[in-house]
Amino acid sequence: MTARVEHTDVGAYALGLLEDDDRRAFEEHLAHCRPCVTELSELSGVAQALTGLGPLEDEPPRGEEPAEVIDLLRRKQAADRRSRRGTFLVGVAAAVTLVAGGLVAGAQFGGGSPAAPVASPHDGIGPAERFYAAGTPVEGVGSGGVTGGLVLESKGWGTHAALKLAGVKGPLECALVAVSRDGDRRIMMGWAVPPAGYGVPGSPGPLYVHGASALPLDRIDHFEVVTTEGATLLTVKV
Repeated sequence: MTARVEHTDVGAYALGLLEDDDRRAFEEHLAHCRPCVTELSELSGVAQALTGLGPLEDEPPRGEEPAEVIDLLRRKQAADRRSRRGTFLVGVAAAVTLVAGGLVAGAQFGGGSPAAPVASPHDGIGPAERFYAAGTPVEGVGSGGVTGGLVLESKGWGTHAALKLAGVKGPLECALVAVSRDGDRRIMMGWAVPPAGYGVPGSPGPLYVHGASALPLDRIDHFEVVTTEGATLLTVKV
């Protein structure tokens, strides 16, 4: 994909399969492409499903990836560059079904927002909120009344993070970015904030969402919640 960007590379980016030049080019594209931001938010959960979350019995040892699935997706990516973008998504969904036994994974917007789906029929709490509540949050420093934090998990494939965000009003398009110690920036998750916002009067429920990065946790300096307009809403120092 060097020197050009294609929508079908969202899946490869979510799984950390792009080479450095391709990744940087795609991240520049992502800052101005709302459909890709929305798609990345869905595939962040898919990346976690492919690497041992949910009902899988064994997690790959640290430093190893599910080779057969990764090879399948690499070959699928190459084929889909010659076909429609939708075909790639079907292939990724099929891979998730094979590996995760039908596990449904992705972003979870919770905390009582009128538009928030309920991800669990048992307790009304989605996976991101449940993961956040069970962990030890690292509080962030916000701007303009924004508050929030992250619960972090080191994985063999990189870093899993659950974000809680409050005090933000929309409409906004945001992303959670992991910033490495050498300045490398990786978008972990993207979402849209509706006009009512999260954790504000009239919409008191905070936003819970989770994302993933191929960057190992010990290489990350901090995380940022940024808008597509360039504003930093929250900074979480590791």
